[in-house]
Amino acid sequence: MGILLFGAAKDIAGVPVLEKPAHISDVAALKAWLYEVYPSLQQLKSMMIAVNRAYATDEQTISQQDEVAVIPPVSGG
Repeated sequence: MGILLFGAAKDIAGVPVLEKPAHISDVAALKAWLYEVYPSLQQLKSMMIAVNRAYATDEQTISQQDEVAVIPPVSGG
């Protein structure tokens, strides 16, 4: 399954979905890969990763079947 991107993360990458590289096995590795490929994502200080619709810690493992989403900071008003 792909990596879903929302808001500013989608704008930075220029696409709504990325293919997850096979070597990525946890959230920390995913973040490192995203920051390497899209350095501007580092500006999103409170960017969260969700795995199967639940916020995940850096230690959370990721499989090819998991739904992964990149959720940038949101503001309301």
